[in-house]
Amino acid sequence: MAIPEHVEFVIIGAGIHGLSTSWRLAQKLIDKGEEVEGRIVVLDKSGIASGASGIACGVVRNNYFQPAMRRLMAHSVDVWESDPEGLSYHPVGYMQISCEAMREDVRTIFEQQQEIGYESVFIEGENASTNYMRGMFEDWQAKNITSVLHEKRGGYSNNTKAMYGLSAKVEKLGVRIISGIEVKGFITDSTSNAVSTVVTDKGDITCEQIIIGAGPWVRDFWSMLDLPKQITVKDLDGEIHKNVDMWRYWQLEEGVLTVPPEALLTDDGKMPPVIHVDTDAPLYSDVDGSVITEEMWGIYYKPDWHFGGVQGGASPYKVNTPVDEVAIDPYGPSSPEFVSSQEFAHMWVSALAHCHKRFEGTMPKYHREPSGGIGCFTPDSFPVFDKFNENVFIIADSNHGWKMLGVGHLVADEVMGENQELLEPFRFSRFENGELHPVSNSPYPWS
Repeated sequence: MAIPEHVEFVIIGAGIHGLSTSWRLAQKLIDKGEEVEGRIVVLDKSGIASGASGIACGVVRNNYFQPAMRRLMAHSVDVWESDPEGLSYHPVGYMQISCEAMREDVRTIFEQQQEIGYESVFIEGENASTNYMRGMFEDWQAKNITSVLHEKRGGYSNNTKAMYGLSAKVEKLGVRIISGIEVKGFITDSTSNAVSTVVTDKGDITCEQIIIGAGPWVRDFWSMLDLPKQITVKDLDGEIHKNVDMWRYWQLEEGVLTVPPEALLTDDGKMPPVIHVDTDAPLYSDVDGSVITEEMWGIYYKPDWHFGGVQGGASPYKVNTPVDEVAIDPYGPSSPEFVSSQEFAHMWVSALAHCHKRFEGTMPKYHREPSGGIGCFTPDSFPVFDKFNENVFIIADSNHGWKMLGVGHLVADEVMGENQELLEPFRFSRFENGELHPVSNSPYPWS
């Protein structure tokens, strides 16, 4: 089928952001009594969910130290809850289980969740926290835990099932998704800075609006638009940092323990919340008893029938390759360079055994297939949602993407002329203006 010569809206990326944006755009046009056919096209060089969205753990949570992120996530949870079946969403809740160093941060999260009406409970104190967890899992044995934040909303969704459910929604509304088409560049209007034409390997497409939701490939589109590779950043103390790389990559560490998913049901046979543990207790090998780390560490995990076991991950690590030399393709498990390591497997399974006696001695059950991927991060590890070149909206999610299903809806509203307050804290100007997001004591760069 020939590609269109002209459309009103070109969306680049058939992942969570691209399809969410097209969903909302199409519905907005329909609500106005207008036709959708021929006006919105989604382009992807591979296919639906072929990038980061296709390998995502699928966790949906509100647990953020940053007020702007909490408000944005609450909005996104609303969107996930709007069609759990169609989006393969499981609203089982989420737990942040933490050591004393994070207790005040987590209490702040809880208090502000109450202010925005996001249902959660907060347990404080070592004995109370242990008792709360043993009320679900009689073999709970994690050490140095002094708080538990139990979000009653949130949970997880099955990545590829959710993406194909989302694609079915948008195609039913009249959106065209074109796979196997690669964007090679942009042509700007002769009288302005606006982009008039999207150049692809299958031909040129003229358009009026462009939305880029390309996950880890955002670096390349940034370059195509001649946006700055290095920027000035004013930190929260007012100090100016010049020539800071706009993008950096982190390796994402995730895997699967191939035990029956039922092995992680609660004692009464129910689905547990998604569990996230951060502790400063020494972590010992479940294989030989050696010390893996005496620094703070964190893991997350859940029973998952889609992955065929207990699935989860741990803190990422920085990719030290110069940013312009990082090879994004082939992506994910197909990459010869960026997949989860055996060191990760050893650490993660030992951490599961630290938390639950039931996982002691299960290292041989860790799956051996490649997993993981890389994420493209901004200087402060939080998203950028902003318009560039007059008519190009960039969704640079800084690896928060999967849970942020609602961002595409907000972006669609802005593209249609309705400014969205929830997106304001994520403008590109925050770096130069010193309006960065506050930093927590979590071992994760994005919490």
